[in-house]
Amino acid sequence: MRFSRLGSWICCGLLIAVTITGSSSAQTVRALQVDINHVIHPLTAEIVTEALSQAQTKKAVIVVIRLDTPGGLLDATQKIVQAILHSPIPVVTYVGPSGGRAASAGFMILMAGDVASMAPGTNTGAAHPVLMGGGKMDEVMNQKVENDTAAAVRAVTAKRGRNSKLAQQAVIESRAFTDREALESNLVDIVADNVPALLKLLDGRTIQRFNKEEQILKLANATIIPYEMTRRQKVLLPLIDPKLAFIMLAIGILGVYVEFTHPGLIAPGVLGAILVILGLMSLTMLPINWAGAALLVLGFACFALEATMTTGGILAVGGTISMVLGAVLLVNTDVPELSIDWGTAIAVTLPFSLISIFLLRLTIQSFRLKTATGIESMVGEIGLTKTDINPDGQVFCRGQWWTAYSGDSIPEGKEVKITRVHGLRLTVEPTDKTDRSNDANDSPRETV
Repeated sequence: MRFSRLGSWICCGLLIAVTITGSSSAQTVRALQVDINHVIHPLTAEIVTEALSQAQTKKAVIVVIRLDTPGGLLDATQKIVQAILHSPIPVVTYVGPSGGRAASAGFMILMAGDVASMAPGTNTGAAHPVLMGGGKMDEVMNQKVENDTAAAVRAVTAKRGRNSKLAQQAVIESRAFTDREALESNLVDIVADNVPALLKLLDGRTIQRFNKEEQILKLANATIIPYEMTRRQKVLLPLIDPKLAFIMLAIGILGVYVEFTHPGLIAPGVLGAILVILGLMSLTMLPINWAGAALLVLGFACFALEATMTTGGILAVGGTISMVLGAVLLVNTDVPELSIDWGTAIAVTLPFSLISIFLLRLTIQSFRLKTATGIESMVGEIGLTKTDINPDGQVFCRGQWWTAYSGDSIPEGKEVKITRVHGLRLTVEPTDKTDRSNDANDSPRETV
């Protein structure tokens, strides 16, 4: 009887424990956080898109996009905005931490969120579009780009119930706003110290999705889970810097060239190939100006020709100028963080041009120098006849016996001078013949 009661109590305890565990796991609320703390480029759009997909897989109830960016490429920004607007999970955009900013393209992403928020001491705005490829737009084109970007921002902010007029001024007049100014002007909805504080303020709040559906946010005791980048994204993200890519390409090409000119070193060739591949991978994520790429190729060609031709340095100067211009024009954008500035282009090009021309000259000179090793170096040496030479015989030189030929009859035991080498056969002449020839040249001539 006692065992029966004990068993009943154990079963009840297990049932209660399972119920509590299941209840607590069912009540677990997840919020996925993805950070944009770099210049916005195509990889950023890929990260945000996959983060929204990952949020569904991990059953997160909300996605927080934390912004601290100077802006970036408009095409990538538009893809991010579209992904946010079509997300089945509510998206909160948050400028943070304190001291951060969401400038230019970052402002457009901030406005796209179901909830727009900022940390104290942050700023946003200055979203005037810039021309891809550098230079200045003419008045008509400038107005077209401004109006198109302003219309896109107005459409989003009006749908979200925010201040469309001020949002348009951020585009047309490059206006910027502090966190307090943005909150008081109805550009953002909340100012919170950090993401956990933001989620507490959002708990129980009713939001209107982009499709006009209302949703109550239940974020009590929400667990923040960070977005897990793929291995490819982890490798590429720090490399998407055109300055770094240009430096890797220059060093990589030099390494590969050293390996070709000095076979067997292995290390320069392997490291150079790796750097070239990484540099190219980085550049493929950016809008490339093919005119700039062609100028770089032309510069490399000029350096190669300079080492083989006597041009007085004209080709070297032309190659340097071509490479500098190619580097500056290589990335087709006017975003400073995604451009190669003049200082970087010159600082990389000058050492590259000097080293490459020096290596090329050394290689070409080594091919032009006549080999002075082996039996060919015997020309001009003195040997001793071991047999009569008439016209063939044996000569002793360098501790070895050689078959020799001479146009003169030379008796055994005479010194001879080697004049030619034909494989293992020597052509020789008597040393006294050489001496007589020299004496005849040095003797004074009679004049009449």
